[in-house]
Amino acid sequence: MGDVPAYLRDVPPGAQTYGTLSYNRRSKCWTIKGEPCVTELAKRLFPGCDGRGRGVARFTAHRRIIGELNWLMLRYPLEIREGDRARWEQALEEARDYAVRREEARRSPEYADPPEGSFAGELLPFQRQGLAFLLSARRCLLADEMGLGKTVQALAFLATSAAYPAVIVVPPHLIRNWEREIGRFLNVRVHVIRGLKPYPLPEADVYLIHYLLLRGWKDELPRQGFRTVIFDEAQELRRNGTSKYSAASLLSESCENAIGLSGTPIYNQGGEIWNVVNILDFHFLGDWESFSREWCYGYNSAVVAKPELLGEHLRREGLMLRRLKSDVLTELAPKRRLVQEIDWDDAVYRELMKPVAEQLNLLRATDDPGRRALIEDAICQRERQATGLAKAPFVCAFVRALLEAGEKVLLMAHHHAVMDLYKRELKAFRPGFITGRETDRQKDEAAARFMEGRTDLLCVSLRSASGLNLQRATCVVFGELDWSPAVHSQAEDRAHRIGQQDSLLCYYLVSPRGSDRDMQDALGLKVSQFVSLMGDEPAPQEDAVLRQSQARERIRKLVERLEEEA
Repeated sequence: MGDVPAYLRDVPPGAQTYGTLSYNRRSKCWTIKGEPCVTELAKRLFPGCDGRGRGVARFTAHRRIIGELNWLMLRYPLEIREGDRARWEQALEEARDYAVRREEARRSPEYADPPEGSFAGELLPFQRQGLAFLLSARRCLLADEMGLGKTVQALAFLATSAAYPAVIVVPPHLIRNWEREIGRFLNVRVHVIRGLKPYPLPEADVYLIHYLLLRGWKDELPRQGFRTVIFDEAQELRRNGTSKYSAASLLSESCENAIGLSGTPIYNQGGEIWNVVNILDFHFLGDWESFSREWCYGYNSAVVAKPELLGEHLRREGLMLRRLKSDVLTELAPKRRLVQEIDWDDAVYRELMKPVAEQLNLLRATDDPGRRALIEDAICQRERQATGLAKAPFVCAFVRALLEAGEKVLLMAHHHAVMDLYKRELKAFRPGFITGRETDRQKDEAAARFMEGRTDLLCVSLRSASGLNLQRATCVVFGELDWSPAVHSQAEDRAHRIGQQDSLLCYYLVSPRGSDRDMQDALGLKVSQFVSLMGDEPAPQEDAVLRQSQARERIRKLVERLEEEA
């Protein structure tokens, strides 16, 4: 261990004592009962110090607070109750280790890399910096802006620390994506926990569970011996008093590493950021009463008086790291494309595909090329729409997270029925629509609302975006796909222009079944991979006949797959 700070030295033995120090196991705090000169000084000096009445002062049993309490005892020694001496010595040792590690982190290399062969990927410089932060902090919040690769940095931490078994808690609609990302970057065994009722868990290195299941596994998960817990979209824990919050707290307490990932750290609502931090490092910000009294607009207020100061405190103390796109812009490509698999509703898909059986019978009964082409087109359109509708609620959940993170989103789709579902699901965000059903005036009004900041969501049909300038967008989300790569590239260009001083993130949300599989193959889209070039270069005019022939062949293959499945 490095040099221990002076305020964490042992209190000299045999000195005059000014009271007693004891531990309350129920409230997890240390209590001073002593002379008024000591307890009054404690309450004046330390905002986290509590104690009603004369001669009593209570300190939360946090490593930072223990250090402050020991500093006080160097001036006013206290007699430690015999039954609590071993606990105090252990707490003091943890406080020393924490202080030394914090100091070493300030002097340690700013960047880190996973061991060779443990991680199948290459980190950008700012992500290597994030990995170094996670390795030094261990209980912390990685609050990078959305799109900067928090998932990748968290997986790099697992690869580097080898702190298995690990459990990752995620929103329901991101389970599939995390499973894919783990498979892409790590060579580990993964088990997805299903259902509210606990069952014997199979051996694995990484376990995935979504937030809605935590309450059912509240008592079981802390007994599993997990070394690491990662809370994705940690703002899910911003409200306490729920079974989910209680279960997350018990789980975090049982792990040596607790990492929160969130692109939306909440500064203005003190209660919310206090709740999130409390899960990761219990009473890092003191108890709620002292936090609200000192950081917010008065006792029990939920609004932080100086958010910037609180953010600086969390960063300085090694609890939080946050980078914005603007901070790392030179390391990012001007346009980034990410293909991400999301969940879907299989029952909706099956119901919408029922008429296809009759269409397949008609196809088998004719040899006429023209009629066959018409039937194939009808079947293809039906499956594309069924695919779009089956995944639409999960697309909306994904877009909702982007909007709550402050992104300005263009949501691209093809079918009117899919757009109508988006309209219902995302009504709270007052989206604009350009779908081909609007008049020119309505189209101009929707674009103006978005560009002027009256809405942060504009839903645009894939083939209705030509000529629009929508550079305010920070994200383009493709809820449905088109057969033509150029259509996607042109849709992206509504938000991206040469010379634009920003990095545009384009999400391609694909389903595990339905037409997306065929269209991904046609477009060259691979799940969990950034796509470099895809229709960026305009195709020569003489290739038009070839492209039409290729499209016909792709539709034919789609229909052949449906016949095999039938």
